[in-house]
Amino acid sequence: MAMLLQPLWTFVLGHAPLLRSPFFPVLFSLCVYLSFCLPFLLLDALSTRWAWVLRYKLQPQSSVSWSSVRRCLALTLYNHLVFIFPLTVLHWYLRPVHLTEEAPPLPRLLAQVLVCLLLFDFQSFAWHLLHHRVPWLYRTFHKVHHTYTSTSALTAEYSGTWETLSLGLFAAANPLLLGCHPLTELAFFVVNIWLSVEDHCGYDLPWATHRLVPLGLYGGARHHDLHHLKSKCNFAPYFTHWDRLAGTLQTQD
Repeated sequence: MAMLLQPLWTFVLGHAPLLRSPFFPVLFSLCVYLSFCLPFLLLDALSTRWAWVLRYKLQPQSSVSWSSVRRCLALTLYNHLVFIFPLTVLHWYLRPVHLTEEAPPLPRLLAQVLVCLLLFDFQSFAWHLLHHRVPWLYRTFHKVHHTYTSTSALTAEYSGTWETLSLGLFAAANPLLLGCHPLTELAFFVVNIWLSVEDHCGYDLPWATHRLVPLGLYGGARHHDLHHLKSKCNFAPYFTHWDRLAGTLQTQD
């Protein structure tokens, strides 16, 4: 099964100097994040002109201004350049990247990506709930993320430094804890960034991820939009089981 991913991994290894560079994590994160945000920004621009786009918008009365786009982009770039980049340089110095020649088996990659997502979902749920239950933590750290009660793609990373670094630590630590292959780690980061952007996109689209997962196990954009609107429900970023167990799940306005 490793042969299925070997051509892809061989191609990635062809860029080994970039992968080993301390610049790579920041460039990778920003490029993937902004690429995923771009289609939703296009929808935001079209929603003021085309009714068929507006029908999928979770809060159709709201609109995304260019000033909010600039504000979100500025904070994202600031956090990445001023805080995340120095940490990646430190990590690069203390723990150089090791790139094996063999690709991981596809079933192992898929299983480990799922486990990483489940771990991140639990960590984020506990962290998030704590910051809503303790007023000082909310005022000091988490309130920035709730500046916008109507979500849009770029609000996914509209967070203060503490929140950005702590969630980044969870995401980075899980593949290390599981001993994941570098390709698995990259796959997890891509999936995690996509789900975070989709969570905040502000649209309930026919092909949305939550429609592909049965039994209401995955919340999606509607689930997280309700959290930003009401602030007292739906604390888990992706799945619904922790909110269901905690009694904080809400599925309707």
